[in-house]
Amino acid sequence: MTSTAPAATVDRKAAGPGTSLLVTDQGMTTIATTVVRRIAGMAAREVSGVHELGGGAARALGALRERVPGASASAGQGVSVEVGEKQAAIDLRVVVDYGVPIPAVARAIRANAIAAVEDMTGLEVVEVNIAVEDVHLPEDNGERAAVSRVR
Repeated sequence: MTSTAPAATVDRKAAGPGTSLLVTDQGMTTIATTVVRRIAGMAAREVSGVHELGGGAARALGALRERVPGASASAGQGVSVEVGEKQAAIDLRVVVDYGVPIPAVARAIRANAIAAVEDMTGLEVVEVNIAVEDVHLPEDNGERAAVSRVR
């Protein structure tokens, strides 16, 4: 009978600089680009103040995809990554909610994406670039009734 230990977070500092948790004496682990994209996308969406990910064209395509029965929006929408043997770089395109401080949201996105990708994959995230593509206004979804200026 074998037992499995519960998953633990990766302690990158214990591994030492320049070492990789993915290359060992027993073999090498390769992480697909799509895996890193999904992890980074989910981590960015978890941050309060992020309305959605993607630029205008990606959001329009995602809206069409949601209308198809059985289809869902891609977790990697608005995320581009470069993945090497030991490191990853992430580019995120986001839409933030109106009224939130953008620098604080960007810091939170960056920290969450780095933590999630490094903990789940063992890759060192060398940079996370964030492009704020738009600001979501409450009236964009009809959340606020239009008030007539004339009576």
